[in-house]
Amino acid sequence: MSTTLDKFQGATLSLVRSGSIKDRLTEAYRNYLALVDESELPKELLEEFRAFSHALSREPPLLRGEDTFRATVRKMSNDEADEVASSVVRMFGAISREPANTVRSRVPKSAPQVISLYPGDAWSAAERAR
Repeated sequence: MSTTLDKFQGATLSLVRSGSIKDRLTEAYRNYLALVDESELPKELLEEFRAFSHALSREPPLLRGEDTFRATVRKMSNDEADEVASSVVRMFGAISREPANTVRSRVPKSAPQVISLYPGDAWSAAERAR
């Protein structure tokens, strides 16, 4: 299971590699940030994350096989892509400073219960321990 912190760390590492800023931003988004659920974020970062998401989905696709994200990145200037990438690094820094228990990771709503198939064995072990 990948935590929100892991996703932002992976995205940040993608952004610092060599290559064009638009290619790095595409990799960071597609491989990590598109997988972030807003409910996993600290409340203080919700608006910045929403602004980040909007900045990457504001253009309609014009080319065959293109999606909104790719159309937006294609039309961005390098300075705009730099600013969006900087917001990812700022959010990663803020998340990494949060106490571990406040950065939520996805937990199944109903965790399965473990039931012993041999309840007598558990009782016998308890009796022997006395």
